[in-house]
Amino acid sequence: MGMTINGRDWVLRSRAPGRVERIEAFFSGHGYDPHRHDSYAIGRTLSGVQSFCYRRAMRHSVPGGTLVLHPDELHDGMAGTEDGFRYRMLYIDPVLIQQVLGGKPLPFVAGGLSDDVRLQRAIGAFMQAVDHPLEALEEDDAIYDLAHALNAVAGTRRGRRAFDYPAAQRAREYIHSRNGASITLEELEHVSGRDRWSLSRDFRALFGTSPYRYVTMRRLDRCRELALAGIGLADAALIAGFFDQSHMTRHFVSSFGLPPSRWLGMVKLQDRTR
Repeated sequence: MGMTINGRDWVLRSRAPGRVERIEAFFSGHGYDPHRHDSYAIGRTLSGVQSFCYRRAMRHSVPGGTLVLHPDELHDGMAGTEDGFRYRMLYIDPVLIQQVLGGKPLPFVAGGLSDDVRLQRAIGAFMQAVDHPLEALEEDDAIYDLAHALNAVAGTRRGRRAFDYPAAQRAREYIHSRNGASITLEELEHVSGRDRWSLSRDFRALFGTSPYRYVTMRRLDRCRELALAGIGLADAALIAGFFDQSHMTRHFVSSFGLPPSRWLGMVKLQDRTR
C-alpha cells in the first residue's frame, strides 16, 4: 500500500474482480465538491477526521464508526483537521441490496454515520485492504449480511406503499440493454408494463435514483472504464453516449465531486507509487 507522496492526494481502487467497488483514499484538505451518486457509499475513516455536509448538516467521521451515505443524497468531503484523512469505502449498487431484500424500499440510515455494531461487522470483509481479493462466495455472503444489517439498522419506514419490483427491474434491464443510448420514459413505460409516473416513483424507491440519473451513471461508469484503459476523455465521452467532453465533465463533477482529469490523475499517481 503506497502512502501520500509530497502531501498529494490519492485514490486506490481495487482491481480484484467483484460486484462491489472498493477504494482507499487520502485527502490532505478539500476532497470532493457537493455531489451525489446512485450507489450506497459505505465505509470507515482510518485516520484523521473526515468531514462532510449531508442532509443540511455538517458531519464528522472518525475511526471506529461507519459511514452510510444513501444513494442520490448530496454530500461533499474534506479534512476536518490539518492532518488530512484516510478512509476505505465500498460503493454497492442498490440492485444487489434488492436481490437480497426482494423489492423492499431501500433501507435509509439517518445522519450518514452509525455506531451500530451490526453494520461494523457486516462491512468487515469489504474493509480489508483493497488489494486483498474476495472470493466470489465470500463477496456474496458479505452482500447478504450487509443488506440485512442495513435493513435492521434502518428500521421500518412509515407510509410504505406497494411497489412493482418486477416492472422496475424490467425497466432497469432495458436501460442496460441500450448501452448508453438516450431513452424516453414512454419507452420504459412500454417495456415495464407500468404507467410512467408509478414506474418513476417505484424506480426511485427501489433503486435509489431516477431512471434518467441511472442512465447517466451507467454512462459515467463506462467513461471511467475507458479512461483507465487509456482512451482520451473526449473520445470516452462520445463512446459512452454524452454529447461531448464538457457535457460528460459536468455530470462527472456532480456525480463524483471532482473533475475526471483530477480523478484520473490521482488514480495514476497511486499506480506509479505502488
